[in-house]
Amino acid sequence: MEEIKDHARSKPPTQSSVDSPPTSSPSSLIHSPSLARSPLLQSPDQQSPDHPAAPKPKTGPKISFISIPPPSHSPFMSQTPYVPGTPDRPMTMPPSGARTPMAYIRSRNLTPRFLTPLGSPLRKALRITKLDPTDAWLPITESRNGNAYYAAFHTLCSGIGIQALILPVAFTILGWAWGVILLTLAFIWQLYTLYLLVNLHEDHETGVRYSRYMQLANATFGERLGKILALFPTIYLSAGTCIALIIIGGSTSKIFFQVVCASTDCKAQTLTVVEWYLVFTSGAVLLSQLPNLNSIAGISLVGAITAVGYCTTIWLVSVTKGRLPNVSYNPIRIGSEVSKIFDVLNALGIISFAFRGHNLILEIQATMPSSEKHPSTVPMWKGVKVSYTIIAMCLFPLAIGGYWAYGHLIPPSGMLPALFVYHSQDLAKSVQALTCVLVIINALSSFQIYGMPTFDELESIYVTRFKKPCSWWLRVIIRTSFGFTCFFVAVAIPFLASLAGLVGGIALPVTLVYPCFMWIKVKKPKFYSFQWWLNWGLGILGTCLSGLLIAAGVYVIIDNGIKFNFFKPE
Repeated sequence: MEEIKDHARSKPPTQSSVDSPPTSSPSSLIHSPSLARSPLLQSPDQQSPDHPAAPKPKTGPKISFISIPPPSHSPFMSQTPYVPGTPDRPMTMPPSGARTPMAYIRSRNLTPRFLTPLGSPLRKALRITKLDPTDAWLPITESRNGNAYYAAFHTLCSGIGIQALILPVAFTILGWAWGVILLTLAFIWQLYTLYLLVNLHEDHETGVRYSRYMQLANATFGERLGKILALFPTIYLSAGTCIALIIIGGSTSKIFFQVVCASTDCKAQTLTVVEWYLVFTSGAVLLSQLPNLNSIAGISLVGAITAVGYCTTIWLVSVTKGRLPNVSYNPIRIGSEVSKIFDVLNALGIISFAFRGHNLILEIQATMPSSEKHPSTVPMWKGVKVSYTIIAMCLFPLAIGGYWAYGHLIPPSGMLPALFVYHSQDLAKSVQALTCVLVIINALSSFQIYGMPTFDELESIYVTRFKKPCSWWLRVIIRTSFGFTCFFVAVAIPFLASLAGLVGGIALPVTLVYPCFMWIKVKKPKFYSFQWWLNWGLGILGTCLSGLLIAAGVYVIIDNGIKFNFFKPE
């Protein structure tokens, strides 16, 4: 033993022989090259008071380490400042002093699997910024365990709907060639702006996640200008779509009842349209009690399947039944030259209205975990590509097949009324009933995802004011009130679906314009580069087009007239 001790005294201490103090980092990080050259190597007078020095060797220089906080998931994933605690259970308290939910605390105690010497805790610590802790209490950001499958379900459910059935109406004005060309260009354009929004969700320099469309708009254009430009379109695309879904779901429920009764010779008396609206709204409100956006992933999957189902059924039936007698494909352009121009612009508004869901992309991406090595951009874009491939497989056959089958004889409301007007006698009642059921289920499912941003906004008012999450009974009141407010508006303004061209012009900037300007403002591409020219060109073109579409929509309404049947739904 004495010889061993003498040998230890004569051998100079090395880095590996120095006792390491307790630390919350993995042992592989303590001796990594990145830490060996970092300011974490300190002199004795700079030692952390929280960790005592190792036993002092008798010879050799004295080296000590400071304890570093456990690395968070990512600066832009979890941005709450670190508060010292135990190594395995660090405390996370919001700056305001409000209590953080235990689920939120537990989620931060997990050691990230992506931790490597390349992901230096020092670099992460230097980039930590503050995040509003109330995000953990709101429906959109309450759960962040989404994945590419959830993204595909939500995107497909929100990106395709009953508005796609109106596309053949635009073809009656544009004709074959221009109809296909403009539909293709609009699809590519909106897919490009989707790509921009997905990549704008996370700012890796500042460590911020824009979890809502309005947050990104306010950060880009300023709070005042952002509200002026984006507030009304996003409100309409959320609450307005819910109102339209009540009208569609209630009307289709009445048709379904009539089809079933006609096939069984039942003597039951059908409900009125208002009563069918009420039945549909009650079902939508019941489903809306699910707590957050991730919890309705299954509902979005059902909505996506039913949307693909009724779109495919309608165009297949229309094509297999053949063209109607005396069908004409000559573009319908009557009246003065001004009227013809505005009719064309109104058709463009119908095409732009068919592409919806951009106001939900950031919200869907906010439900995913994200880290510096595994950003949410990757699974989100995978989900978007899959969902929009399926959407293209539905939209183009609907537009082309529907126009081929009905031509200028297609009803103004699109393919669904055409199915019952022209094929109610020669089409099996079971197919008619199945189509109605698919439309109703899709409307119920779409109501949930389009209502979620409004639920989030209403709950954020309470959370911001009282610094605590909404109780379950308050959530029930908020969501029930929203559902029946939409029901009241649907009964009061049942002609809302007749304004598709005008609404398409108003909502177009959210889809095609603002993402281009946001990219220029946030990403700052090189002046006069290809991307700089592309985004400026698309942004200016979309702005001009939006103004023309709004003017065209107003002109068509004034010229053709519209039946303002307030409180008289049909």
